[in-house]
Amino acid sequence: MTSSDLRKHFAPDRVAILGGGPGGYEAALVAADAGADVTIVEDKGLGGSAVLTDVVPSKTLIATADAMRRVNASTAFGVRFGEHSSDAYETEAWADISKVNERLLKLAHDQSRDIHASLEAIGVTIIQGRGRLVPPHHIEVTTPGGETRLVEADALIVATGAHPRELASAVPDGERILNWTQAYNLTEVPEHMIVVGSGVTGAEFASAYRRLGAGVTLVSSRDRVLPGEDADAARVLENSFARVGVKVASRSRAEAVERTTDGVRVTLTDGSVLEGTHCLMAVGGIPNTEDIGLQECGVEIAESGHILVDHVSRTTANNIYAAGDCTGMMPLASVAAMQGRVAVSHMRGDAVKPLKLHQVASNVFTSPEIATVGVTQEQVDSGKYQADVVKLDLATNPRAKMTNVKDGFVKIFSRKGSGTVIGAVVVAPRASELIFPLALAVTQKIHVDDVAATFTVYPSLSGSLAEAARRLHVHL
Repeated sequence: MTSSDLRKHFAPDRVAILGGGPGGYEAALVAADAGADVTIVEDKGLGGSAVLTDVVPSKTLIATADAMRRVNASTAFGVRFGEHSSDAYETEAWADISKVNERLLKLAHDQSRDIHASLEAIGVTIIQGRGRLVPPHHIEVTTPGGETRLVEADALIVATGAHPRELASAVPDGERILNWTQAYNLTEVPEHMIVVGSGVTGAEFASAYRRLGAGVTLVSSRDRVLPGEDADAARVLENSFARVGVKVASRSRAEAVERTTDGVRVTLTDGSVLEGTHCLMAVGGIPNTEDIGLQECGVEIAESGHILVDHVSRTTANNIYAAGDCTGMMPLASVAAMQGRVAVSHMRGDAVKPLKLHQVASNVFTSPEIATVGVTQEQVDSGKYQADVVKLDLATNPRAKMTNVKDGFVKIFSRKGSGTVIGAVVVAPRASELIFPLALAVTQKIHVDDVAATFTVYPSLSGSLAEAARRLHVHL
């Protein structure tokens, strides 16, 4: 048997995908490009919640808040507003939240339409409807009109995503009590937004709404915000929150949320009560895996409801793969997309690199942003990894001074003895962009001296990446 025969033996002719989010549509693009007959089943719109109700709209909202931050800080640059002859300069920007939400929803729908067009252009069949798995690896689709049809396939990818977790005592109503998909219904900036949950989603919305002009109280069940992130980074964010007026109710849990005549009342487990005009619930997500035929097809799920997959996206059922937030991997759009691509490569018998979560670069879109990759400070402190660590504040960076950046740092972890980069944290405006060269260094096992010897632009924030690496030079 020749290598081409072997490749054909492994490659499924028909691939069906349940779910059109990043895991699903990226898998569809790769599979169709490889010559497979691809059908994707999606109920709400291509792009899934990542594009329609989560990542795209929330990060657009955050971009607006950041624009307001820069405008309101512009007096530090000598910029003035109003008539030159007047001493009373108007320096406070304000957000027309109706226009903000109109723009972000349009961007989300435009992105969804672009994805739809891209899939159609390469021959992917798109079916709108709710899907359910049918053994061995087919999908039964119920269309919006109530009709049913069977999509037969040789291999299947489940990419059904997740939805916001709700508390029985704090059910969102879409008006005053909101989950993260409903935040774009607002017509005015909230007078006082209470955000329940201090993880990534809660911290991002707290940061954004404060910059948009709302009073914000963040309810955190832990002793600090972002308990899963680097402690130094979380401390910088807490200081930023304190400076701009975000109140943090730490070591507190919301027991109940109820509407009042003109707002909300949040009762905490210690009996104290918070009063606000709105409440945003950010208490995690639940995978969309219930009643979609997984058990009937032999797909095992965890107690949490997540589909169990390995690092090449295989489930426990033959020729059924899964990708995205419905799995137990990191709930990031980038991870979902990679899982989808890896699934297609594996089912076709191509050479594939298993997903390595320590190589995933992630970002918290607060102000400032927090980006991380690789080994963490906690892992070093616990002795799991032996590393040299340099933390370099941005206060001395000339570009930071020019742009009035007062908060942030670069932290690099290098393997003790060898000097290869094994982890990094960047806290800065646009940290999501600055983390890439360090993610490349982690993935490719680049030595700190090679990072330090690479030219950076002067002046630039990236200069601090090279400077931190330079301070980790290994003297042999």
